Amino acid sequence: MSTPPPVAPRRILLVDADAFFVAVARQEDPEGAGKATLLIVGGRPGSRGVVCSASYECRAYGVRSAMPIARALKLCPQAMCVPVPRGVCGTRSREIQAVLAQFAPVVQPSSIDEWYCDLGGTEALYGHEPLEETAQRMRQAVFAATGLWVSIGAGTSRLVAKMAVEVAKPKPGTGATGVRCVAPGQEEEFLRRFKLADLPMVGPRFATKLERMGLETVEQAQRWSEEALAHRLGERAGPWLARRIRGQDESIVRPRDRQKQVSRETTFGRNLHEDDVVERELLRLAVRVSADLRRQALKARTVTVKLRDGDFRTRSAQRTLSGFIESERSVVRAAKPLLLQMRKTRRAPVRLLGIALSHFEDDDEPRPAVQLGLFPAAFKGPGAKSTGTAPQEPQDDPQETARDRALVLALDRIRGRYGADAIVPARLVDQSRDTGPRVEE
Repeated sequence: MSTPPPVAPRRILLVDADAFFVAVARQEDPEGAGKATLLIVGGRPGSRGVVCSASYECRAYGVRSAMPIARALKLCPQAMCVPVPRGVCGTRSREIQAVLAQFAPVVQPSSIDEWYCDLGGTEALYGHEPLEETAQRMRQAVFAATGLWVSIGAGTSRLVAKMAVEVAKPKPGTGATGVRCVAPGQEEEFLRRFKLADLPMVGPRFATKLERMGLETVEQAQRWSEEALAHRLGERAGPWLARRIRGQDESIVRPRDRQKQVSRETTFGRNLHEDDVVERELLRLAVRVSADLRRQALKARTVTVKLRDGDFRTRSAQRTLSGFIESERSVVRAAKPLLLQMRKTRRAPVRLLGIALSHFEDDDEPRPAVQLGLFPAAFKGPGAKSTGTAPQEPQDDPQETARDRALVLALDRIRGRYGADAIVPARLVDQSRDTGPRVEE
């Protein structure tokens, strides 16, 4: 009986675009942001947005992602602040992924600036060259195509690749080259440099529990057997941690064709107290998020509304509908009751408002053209009685008709030709009650 050939070690890479939002902002404004060593991306000075990204030089002052812009500027007052160039960031992200797909048979986006790649089975394709050489060629190819640098971590698992990319990043003073490959069998030794809190999925509460046990670093935890960890942490957490600290992670890299949700949110320049102003901003978000949805040929069933109060308390509410929707009218009808209920439960000024759409329909069928009449029989004015010519929509669950969908497609064509603000609901034209500078995400 012949012995089966040995299984080749997995070749998993994590590609991380270096200071992605900062790099794209510099590309888009070479005379302004491009010349600023200290650069914060996330909003203008005086806005109430948060830091999306900051240059490595700013991070030396303590500036971090998700920090309020005002606090970031107190730490680094000489920094230049610019909004996030979101449209261009999406384009650059797709361009980077296209380059990676030329090297790896499987590419999985993890976020807008991170991608897992599985190069398993490609050893002969690349002449059995060291994985580090392949990674360096990938890095150079991305820069040649986009003008952006990426860092690459590689190992036998997603976990090791994730930790390796942090070491690979060419931060000032580190001497890193942009690529760090952990050879098979070296995972345990490589991970000893990290704290347990650095490991993915080891949250603050778990890290605190481990500290009470005298375990702060991976090296300290590696001295414990799996049985000892299971005895102290339980039959699930103990073996799980024992595998993590030794770099064992069997999760698979899978391509992901569609994102899980489409969302828009706005941080306002002043806290909003007036109900009509908050509802107007909900409508504005519904127009934009539904347009994003249709641009990707998606329909959604779940609508989520997010609120952040003036005291920074964040709340959300969601509902899943009986049918799929794509029009701004249906999004508003589903979202408004959620907003009103949250405002009723806790009456507080609004700092941030957001809408997310999820639970998509796999609908790739072409949509038939629909001819609209100016006064279709199914249309009823206020107070009119139904003639039975069209099914009536229940007030608590919006349902879309062919007319609704044809109407939004016509609006999309107009906006596509003349701009997003070429035609908007009349309520959005009135700017007499301003919200202050808005930061949209």
